[in-house]
Amino acid sequence: MQSLTNRSVVVRKREMSFMEKLYLPAILGGMALTIKHLFKKKVTNKYPEVKRIFAPIYRGVHVLKRDEQGRENCTACGLCAVSCPAEAITMVAAERKQGEENLYREEKYAATYEINMLRCIFCGLCEEACPKDAIYLTDRLIESKYDRKKFIYGKELLVEKIDERIDISKRKKNYTMA
Repeated sequence: MQSLTNRSVVVRKREMSFMEKLYLPAILGGMALTIKHLFKKKVTNKYPEVKRIFAPIYRGVHVLKRDEQGRENCTACGLCAVSCPAEAITMVAAERKQGEENLYREEKYAATYEINMLRCIFCGLCEEACPKDAIYLTDRLIESKYDRKKFIYGKELLVEKIDERIDISKRKKNYTMA
């Protein structure tokens, strides 16, 4: 059988010396490495006082965006749920009723929209698949909780508040992947 690289490595089994049989050099080397790390500067942040600086491409909590008039952008097309590899997004579509024109942009809207944050892998495919630019991943952290049911985020947590609009365009930049 021929190798692909035309390189071969000859492995020889040599006899271990007396010191190597005692494993003393390996143990002393490991102890020296441990002692060396004891005197290095710690990289721990004191969290409440010092916030960690994240990269501009960090993806955190999801947000369902609104348009300029305060209406929800989501039209419940389901492309975000289909594109999610972790199957973390579920939604139920409904028809807009008479008089709800100021709440929803289109005739169809998401009556329920839920993301299971424990299943989500924060890949951003839902953001890319959305034709209406309705869902974005922000730079905010997910709060820790003790109950698994509290990690299922519904529309009450996902839809941005009218007075707290996030300007995603400032955060987003064109990044090329190598």
